[in-house]
Amino acid sequence: MKVDPSADSPKKSLGQHWLRDIPTLELIADIADIKVSDNVLEIGPGEGSLTDVLLKRANSVTAVELDQALINKLSSRFKGQDKLKVIQEDIRKFNLTSLPVDYKVVANIPYYLTSYLVRLLSQTQNPPGTIVLLVQKEVALRLAAPPGKLSLLGVTAQVYWKIELGSVVPAELFTPPPKVESQIVKLSRRKSPIISPDSLGLLFQVLKIAFGQKRKKLVNSLSAPLHINKDELSRLLITSHIPVSARPQELSVEQWRNLVDNMHKFRNILDSN
Repeated sequence: MKVDPSADSPKKSLGQHWLRDIPTLELIADIADIKVSDNVLEIGPGEGSLTDVLLKRANSVTAVELDQALINKLSSRFKGQDKLKVIQEDIRKFNLTSLPVDYKVVANIPYYLTSYLVRLLSQTQNPPGTIVLLVQKEVALRLAAPPGKLSLLGVTAQVYWKIELGSVVPAELFTPPPKVESQIVKLSRRKSPIISPDSLGLLFQVLKIAFGQKRKKLVNSLSAPLHINKDELSRLLITSHIPVSARPQELSVEQWRNLVDNMHKFRNILDSN
């Protein structure tokens, strides 16, 4: 195994785990299909092992890192590298509209940040064309989950992205080893979200209610919060090709689309009367 010898002590408070295994880093770049014309956003570059691989392939790399000690290390390691822009900032506050259109995101991110980051990159006015992340295996499976195992994260991601699972990365390849396995996951942006733009707001309202009470049947969990009586809601479910007995994790993304579009039409009819 080839190892990048540079090192700093990872900080547990920031969820830092260094990956220095060159074949795995190269595989991440392969899955992202980095070309010489690509502009890449790397989130949490850490000590720069993945950054080094990306710089050899991409047109440019914007590395957003919160830790000042790592900023100093990156600036020293890549001094004079004009393809790299290192920015000290919390990615949750970073201006994504400053990046070129159709940029790619490639990152080994802290596990606690995954759900927020996927939502952020999905709903920004300047979304990437491709996202390749190394995340906790459990989270990767949630992102790509089929009907029957879908979660709020899975539905949200699949509305905007086509999801592909990559290789599992063993914990022992990290420093320090995390307590869980990791997995590479690729998100390719759809030409347009599965849900119509007019219904997106309602979708997230409905998803939050439904998955907040995921053991309940939809007809029971949604009725009162959405001010739709159970008989009308049952008809909406049937019209959307959803069993009246269904629970949220059982629906496909297409069924969510049908239900929310029908609810949107139903609300418009009520508002017009």
